[in-house]
Amino acid sequence: MSNRTPEAPRPEAGRIAHPSSAADQRGWSRWLPGLQTLRHYPAAWLRHDIAAGLVLTTVLVPVGIAYAVASGVPGIYGLYATIVPLLAYALFGPSRILVLGPDSSLAAVILAVVLPLSGGDPRRAIALAAMMAVVSGLVCIVAGLARLGFIAELLSKPIRYGYMNGIALTVLISQLPKLLGFSIDSDAPLQNVAAIVRSVLDGRVNWTTFTVGVATLAVIFLLKGSKRVPGILVAVVGANVVVDALELAARAGVSVLGSLPQGLPAFAIPWITRTDIIPVLIGGTAIAMVSFADTSVLSRVYAAKTRTHVDPNQEMVGLGVANLAAGLFQGFPISSSASRTPVAEAAGARTQLSGVVGALTVALLLELAPDLLKNLPISALAAVVIAAAIGMIEFADLRRIYRIQRWEFWLAIACTVGVTVLGAIPGIGLAIVIAIIEFLWAGWRPHSAVLGYTDSVKGYHDIERHPEARLIPGLVLFRWDAPLFFANAEWFHDQVLAAVASSPTPVRWVVVAAEPVTGVDVTSADMLVELDDVLHEAGIKLCFAEMKGPVKDKLKRFGLFALLGEHFFFPAIGSAVSSYLKTHDVDWSDGEDRRQ
Repeated sequence: MSNRTPEAPRPEAGRIAHPSSAADQRGWSRWLPGLQTLRHYPAAWLRHDIAAGLVLTTVLVPVGIAYAVASGVPGIYGLYATIVPLLAYALFGPSRILVLGPDSSLAAVILAVVLPLSGGDPRRAIALAAMMAVVSGLVCIVAGLARLGFIAELLSKPIRYGYMNGIALTVLISQLPKLLGFSIDSDAPLQNVAAIVRSVLDGRVNWTTFTVGVATLAVIFLLKGSKRVPGILVAVVGANVVVDALELAARAGVSVLGSLPQGLPAFAIPWITRTDIIPVLIGGTAIAMVSFADTSVLSRVYAAKTRTHVDPNQEMVGLGVANLAAGLFQGFPISSSASRTPVAEAAGARTQLSGVVGALTVALLLELAPDLLKNLPISALAAVVIAAAIGMIEFADLRRIYRIQRWEFWLAIACTVGVTVLGAIPGIGLAIVIAIIEFLWAGWRPHSAVLGYTDSVKGYHDIERHPEARLIPGLVLFRWDAPLFFANAEWFHDQVLAAVASSPTPVRWVVVAAEPVTGVDVTSADMLVELDDVLHEAGIKLCFAEMKGPVKDKLKRFGLFALLGEHFFFPAIGSAVSSYLKTHDVDWSDGEDRRQ
């Protein structure tokens, strides 16, 4: 008999394990991965999930409170936004150990909506934040049901880095006043910096508060690499004990959290005014995009670790249900956590039951010990958020991008500046616009080349990269490295004519090497008709080689096969060259394509 602890099931060699059988994927049950996991749950996993859940609780409480305060709502709602989403995701989420809850990446977006609209009213602030969670949840659910899980892949890595760095700087700036022991009235990042500098120069810093916050931050960083000691818990508990023992709240004016309301979150519809609808809709939609982008990346990472498959559409549904539940039970928008998920993994979590245990333990804390953290200093909570924000900033990979692709590096910097200067929500809009421009630019001005034959590297290659390549008299071999569509149709037209004009001999044929062309639209098809007319008037025949079958099918529907002649669509460049050499008196020999 072996005493070895049962691990997660491993797939057969060469196969990726799916979380459930094919039978489980049929019918309504496929939308409830938690039930599927429960049906196949080994009893030996129970003690691991319970232990991991208890360890996870030590991080859920301080982080939940800290991110609530950073989002502009009272700390208790951070615990509400921790309990309910964990329970909802355990049922609807496909990832085995992903931990959801309040997150620093969303704090700036939530604060950007809540702060100017709430007018300092805590009830109004939580209503606005809760409705953003409802909007975010509905957007994710609809997108998941519509199988739009791929949309998280539309933002390139440099843009994601730039956006997240901007969010991190915004969060960091928003927490500095709490760390320094004063408050400011402005709500824009640059205005915040100016207000912080003025307050420091005016002598408003509470140095005791600042010392407590910096000490908390130092402990978090010193214990960050430890897998056995929960640094955040040690730092927060230590700050709480010191402030309580030395009575710093009364003696030195250190702001503290205060007693939490006793009891559990209740169902409540978050009512907002008509004037709030547009900013809440924009903010909620932006949060849906950010939270799913974060969640999908983290989900894929841990799916690879556990060798399980995670459906991105179900991931979107699970995240949406968790957000919807948070909004309807006095919470605010949530996302996956890159800091709490590793805690669960390191503690031995096997399934989402660890999150359920964590949620139930937090609920017991609210019922039995609501005064436990009443002396927790606000500057310590700010330190928790600042540590998370610093951890979000990407340096190493941006340095790599700078070395290999300068323009993408500056694209990331532009996104960072946009978010920091304009704010989180306009910054999201800027990131999306830049992503669209980046996509269109790549297809708008793609690479093209005139091909010649090289003896050293057999075949036809770009004459700019191979100056020794020989051109076939009267034949232009033109390669286009992109789909043909409305944005680049005229550029294609001009580049072909430029290639003809630069030929050292009178041109008789133009053969487009179309293997990279993956699509043609109506605009580009009409352009090809115009190009054929121009070339025909000059006595030049337009031909194609290596065109893909689906693209040929489109050209057949557009009538271009009949217009250009089906026999002028060649399966390969070599066969096009051979056909040209057969029909034209050209002195040429390359050892491959000869006149027969």
